[in-house]
Amino acid sequence: MPVPQRRDFLIGLAATAATAAGSAAAQQAPGRGLTAIPQLPAEGVLATDPAYWAAIRSLYNVTPDVINLENGYWGVMIEPVRRHYMAMTEMVNRDNSFYARTGFGRDMEPARAALAQALGCAPEEIAFTRGATEALQLLIAGYNRLRPGDSVLYADLDYDSMQYAMNWLKDRRGVDVVRFAIPEPATKAAVLQTYRDVLAANPKARLLLLTHLSHRTGLVIPVAEITAMARALGVDVIVDAAHSWGQMDFRVGDLGADFVGFNLHKWIGAPLGTGFMYIRKGRLPDIDRALADEDWPATDIRSRAHTGTYNFAAFLSVLPALRWHQQIGTRAKEVRLRYLRDRWVGKARGINGIEILTPDEPGMSAGITSLRLAGKTSAADNNALVALLREKHGIFTVRRGGVAKGQCVRVSPALYTTEADVDKLAAALAAIAAQA
Repeated sequence: MPVPQRRDFLIGLAATAATAAGSAAAQQAPGRGLTAIPQLPAEGVLATDPAYWAAIRSLYNVTPDVINLENGYWGVMIEPVRRHYMAMTEMVNRDNSFYARTGFGRDMEPARAALAQALGCAPEEIAFTRGATEALQLLIAGYNRLRPGDSVLYADLDYDSMQYAMNWLKDRRGVDVVRFAIPEPATKAAVLQTYRDVLAANPKARLLLLTHLSHRTGLVIPVAEITAMARALGVDVIVDAAHSWGQMDFRVGDLGADFVGFNLHKWIGAPLGTGFMYIRKGRLPDIDRALADEDWPATDIRSRAHTGTYNFAAFLSVLPALRWHQQIGTRAKEVRLRYLRDRWVGKARGINGIEILTPDEPGMSAGITSLRLAGKTSAADNNALVALLREKHGIFTVRRGGVAKGQCVRVSPALYTTEADVDKLAAALAAIAAQA
């Protein structure tokens, strides 16, 4: 079946386009001109080796005006990727539709293959989207096994846009929507029991939304165990992996889920507006084509993600971003971010009047953690804490709502974050709590 050229950009990612725009310059880092990642330190010092992490920091060009501990919004591109992105922008602007219609589809294929290899799946199980939100909205809206009277389930810590999509299923599919709360303080046993109880209380449940790593509190949900629990009861699971992939070291098979949405512009470090969906082989018929798409065969996952004209240059920069991510190493990223998190949390837990929402239990947290002042649960309370941290202490954070027991402030470090940065946060919290 011939593929319309105007949709070639849905295919994959460019390795060859780098040559067209002269990507040699794009492989140079700022400052020290770093062109390759140093050898990984030994496991015992992987999170703390000062020379290694100084070299990684040299890849970033970030504002010195504030200590940015709000890196959950999106991930700053390292300089080699940013320069590649700018070169691709110039090339696409120069070659215009001639390139888009004759070269882009071919050039995207290597990135699709590389993503599949990194994820541990087949390229045919991946379709690019403009982010995890779009991927998950398409999966939720397209899930066609629901019947009137069925139930769909989601938790308070799930992402707002995904909650909206699940709520929309009431009108779209005639189902009952059940919302429940994750216990606080959370433990793995308590979280598992919560999902066990919710599934038992809703025998008509057919679809469950799971967030692997919550954008609200940083809580890591034991997805594989809950997915197995749900599957045994005939309940399908859609997993939101927007924050987990790249921040945590795993492959899609480790989740056990058939439907997953991913970001590339958070912890992989690709340009804004890049992500993808995963549908396990054999499950494609259970997701409708996107608005009856006819550009791709119904047997092709790309018919599930018809989103219009993409930012070509952004997608042409996914492959370099993935390669640099792999050079740094997902394991290295995971242990570094968790080390930074544990460093400030370890100090903050000893501060009277500070509540840490994310547990220290192994496997239940990564780099992101949220906090609040004791008894301060409103939006106004937490906006005030964000403002105080920013204006008095030069630390940027963000308020997060939607948590059943009250709003909070999220802290998300990056690879360019230093020990001094998180120590300053802990000291600021001690000072603020003493005056509360």
